[in-house]
Amino acid sequence: MKIGILSRNRSLYSTRRLAQAGRAQGHHVHIIDTMTVAVEMGLAPNGNHIKVVMPHAHAFRWGTIAHHVKYVKPVDAIIPRIGTSITEYGLAVVRQFEQQQVLTTAPAAAIAQSRDKLRSMQLLVQHKLPIPKTAVIAQPAALYSAVQSVGGPPVIIKLIQGTQGKGVILARNLATAAAVMNKIQRAKRQALIQEFISESAGIDWRLIIVGDKCVAAMERQAAKKGEFRSNLHLGGTAVPLKPDSETINLAVTAAKAHGLHVAGVDIVPSQRGPLLLEINSSPGLEGIEKVTGKDIATHIIHYLESANQEKNRSRRNQ
Repeated sequence: MKIGILSRNRSLYSTRRLAQAGRAQGHHVHIIDTMTVAVEMGLAPNGNHIKVVMPHAHAFRWGTIAHHVKYVKPVDAIIPRIGTSITEYGLAVVRQFEQQQVLTTAPAAAIAQSRDKLRSMQLLVQHKLPIPKTAVIAQPAALYSAVQSVGGPPVIIKLIQGTQGKGVILARNLATAAAVMNKIQRAKRQALIQEFISESAGIDWRLIIVGDKCVAAMERQAAKKGEFRSNLHLGGTAVPLKPDSETINLAVTAAKAHGLHVAGVDIVPSQRGPLLLEINSSPGLEGIEKVTGKDIATHIIHYLESANQEKNRSRRNQ
């Protein structure tokens, strides 16, 4: 198989591990900087093609600017590692690969849904999956009612777009919630108001789902007392976790609800049982591989192998 990894930084741990795992299984792996991909439509016999702008390739001149381009070798599958800062363009690139019948671990629509926390919560509720009580408002006058609807202060306020614990604030009283929401609205952004699960005490679970299996899981603990975010990027610690079947089924169903074939699913334990916090379309591998000792990258490659075999069988049967 020819596999393309869409990543802006080939030195990142996750990118390197996926490339190593793919090559170890005998595949041709290309690391492609997403922002060098130029989508040109209506130029090829099949109506479109993709080219990659890269230095040190064949140069041609357009006006007074030298451009360096080469065409992407056809790939059978892509693994998108799309950063939040380039979401819009990254989605366009993934969408174009999909139109050309290239397999992907994360379809463009699935990435978009997981990046939008409001849409993600709506999907989970639509599939009758448990989440913390959540509200979203457009007017400050609705704040009091929204806070009360999720159980009253303290509440979690989350930017609808945000990752790695950034844009997540604990408002311990109504005045703080009002100040935070006013600041967010002045910045013309949106946020969720969410129930604070006090009994979790800064603990949550990260499960990595590949296909319909949980291939690794860890329990994360916030770095210090009073910190409610357990992200490793914020200094949190982690230990391996053996989730029960209920938690695994919850995570698998959540990933499928978003259309993701590979996902990081964050869950918080509560007195009501496990509650879904967030679905990540390109979960980092470094922390969880080192904590659990699991070879997640190879599991992802095996998933693509199986998907490619199924695709080829379907073609033969047509």
